[in-house]
Amino acid sequence: MAQQPFTFDLIATDEAARAGVFHTPHGALETPVFAPVGTQGTVKAVTPRDLSDLGATLVLANTYHLYLRPGDDVVHELGGLHDFMGWDGPILTDSGGFQVWSLGQINAIDDEGVTFSSHIDGSRHRLTPEQSIAIQQNLGADIIMCFDELADPDNLDYIQVALERTHAWARRCKEAWTNRERQALFGIVQGGIFDDLRKRSVEELLRIEFPGYAVGGLSVGESKPDMYRILDVLEPLLPADRPRYLMGVGTVEDLVNGVARGVDIFDCVLPTREARHGAALSLHGRMNLLNARYHRDPRPIDEACECYTCQHFSRAYLRHTFKAKEIIAATLLTIHNLHTLISLTRAMREAIVAGRFASFANQILSELSIHANKPDVSS
Repeated sequence: MAQQPFTFDLIATDEAARAGVFHTPHGALETPVFAPVGTQGTVKAVTPRDLSDLGATLVLANTYHLYLRPGDDVVHELGGLHDFMGWDGPILTDSGGFQVWSLGQINAIDDEGVTFSSHIDGSRHRLTPEQSIAIQQNLGADIIMCFDELADPDNLDYIQVALERTHAWARRCKEAWTNRERQALFGIVQGGIFDDLRKRSVEELLRIEFPGYAVGGLSVGESKPDMYRILDVLEPLLPADRPRYLMGVGTVEDLVNGVARGVDIFDCVLPTREARHGAALSLHGRMNLLNARYHRDPRPIDEACECYTCQHFSRAYLRHTFKAKEIIAATLLTIHNLHTLISLTRAMREAIVAGRFASFANQILSELSIHANKPDVSS
């Protein structure tokens, strides 16, 4: 009998770390998984074929940006995001809430929704929970997100207001969500850095019930200890039979610590953004390839790395292409950075299944700690 979409199979655990499979209409996601961010329907500097070659299985696209340009109606008319962007694997879209607050000029927030001005042309728009769901259903992603309100992580008074609104909007999102056979709607846990508010948020969302649960409002300015503490609080509260998505987190350190605390899905612009600025990510730390020390360096970024870039190009060549402002520079470094995080999540999955995740994680974190005070890792 065919597997029903949006079921989650828990394959193995190692303390809180989990290896699972989330089934979607566009394929099964083996977790833990890192999703490259394709904000405007494209992961910057690489093609869908590159992503497939890298072993990427999930890509994120942005509701806010695609709503403003080219318009979700255009994407829908042209077959939905999968056809539009040439990606036949699972796609996740966010609700647009974060971008409204971070990019748009907000004119008003009320219990019904948000009025804002576009960062593109200043035009005024209104976004409500119902409209966010309608836009995401037009886009046609496999995983869609509830519209929520982001608040400063340590602003207790405002977080309490925003949390009530987030829960009310989650109920409205679920009511507006009609394409349930083809799209899974995730609720978003909010509550800043306050344990009791986070617990209350989980309780409310579990009452509404969703196919999966995201953790929002982290990696937005709070300390690392606060982020990890909140994940520790949430881990035993979130249902074991649903996928858990930590939004917008993507350093090597945070992926390892997130998996150790039961997270299944990650996304972040970090690997592609760093690549466009000449920075390489590795399990040893961050390397700035614009540094003059690499002018004649014949070595690859990482001699242990199996990505296309490291197998074919030297640090000297990569530095040269950045200095010459060649487009290929961003492509080659993006391939390497994405490979680093995608292969890391794959290796963590293997370690969980083998029952050796703790030792694997300790090894990675120890290596990062050794190089933590070095501004540039060269070996």
